[in-house]
Formats: sequence, C-alpha cells, structure tokens
Amino acid sequence: MKIALIDYGAGNLHSAGKALERAATEAGIAASVTIGADPAMIAAADRLVLPGDGAFRDCREALASVAGLENVLHEQVRVKGKPFLGICVGMQLLADIGEERGETEGLGWIPGRVVALDPKARHLKVPHMGWNTLERLADHPILDGLPFGDDAAQVLSSHAYFLHGFHLLPRDSRDLVATADYGGPVSAIIARDNIVGTQFHPEKSQKLGIAMLANFLKWAP
Repeated sequence: MKIALIDYGAGNLHSAGKALERAATEAGIAASVTIGADPAMIAAADRLVLPGDGAFRDCREALASVAGLENVLHEQVRVKGKPFLGICVGMQLLADIGEERGETEGLGWIPGRVVALDPKARHLKVPHMGWNTLERLADHPILDGLPFGDDAAQVLSSHAYFLHGFHLLPRDSRDLVATADYGGPVSAIIARDNIVGTQFHPEKSQKLGIAMLANFLKWAP
C-alpha cells in the first residue's frame, strides 16, 4: 500500500508519517509513506492524508500555491474515490467556507462552515488544547474497536488530543460521525463517502490515534 502524506508547508509531517507507519505495522499491512506534493506521487498512491496546522486562511492559500495540487487531489479523491484522511485544519479545508481571519473558500467537499469555538462555560479557554473522549454519533469503519462512553473516560489512552480554536459544522448532520465535549459539542470526526477527517491529531493521540489510523488503512469505501 502506498500512502501519500501531502506536504504543502502546513502540517506536522514527521509525527504523522511515523504514526501512519506504526499503524500499518500494528495492523499487519505492508505500507510505505511518501511525503511530498508532486502530482505524480499523489496519483500513484492508494491513500491520501492531508494534515494541517495554523489558520484556515493561511493553510488554504498554501494549498492553492502548490502547482497542480488541487487538481490532482480532486481527480484522485472526488473522481477516482481513493480513501482520504484530513487532519485538523486538513479536515477544516474540506468545508465550503472558513471564517478564521475573514471568510475564505474551502475545497467544498463537505458542505458546511468552519466557525469559532464558543464554549458555554466561560472559564474554558479558546483555543481548545488538551485531551477529550469522543462521543459516537454514527457507525463508521474508522471507529471500529475504538472505546466510547464510561470505559473510554477511565483511560487516558482512550482520549484524543485537540489543539484548535475553530471546528467544521457540516450542513448535513449525517456527515458528523463523532463529537467531543468542550462546553458544548465540538466536531471531532466527519465523514462522507471515501472522505474522513479528524479535528483532533491522531498522530498525538496515543493508542486511540494509532487504532484509528489503522482503521483508515483497512477501510475499503
């Protein structure tokens, strides 16, 4: 299996690459991870991963600045249906619009908007930084074997690591697979067809993150 980890200057590539390699090993999958933005490399891959750190507008502009990148992503993901994972801002870029630093058009793959967190409890700081359990809203192969409910709350390795001030609100509630609680529901996992995205960082989320990445590598949408 060939995994393309897309480098457009806005992601935690080293950690994500190592986590994908570990997930493949633990799942018994022979896989290689290639980091880059060359359209030929992306076209040759079996699965695509788009990380993202920073502000929505900055990441969107960085993505658009790489020659041929958007076209090959559209061809491989939207037309050919290859499995795709967006991480953090890499997930947010799937929306129609991001509101961070003014409205910016996203890729439009998941109808919705990326809006600022507004926790009901005023003592909760934004950005949201730390560990949270997940609440499953729908079944999806990306969640296979992951802990939820009281069992997950007991074990730190069942928590996901978040660092963000915005989140994606899908227009269609069926695209929202899991949430976290931070003074109200926060979008944690979105999915539609062959596309899945996590607001949290699976590469920093210990056993839960590795298990989820392994599920992504085994997923056959």
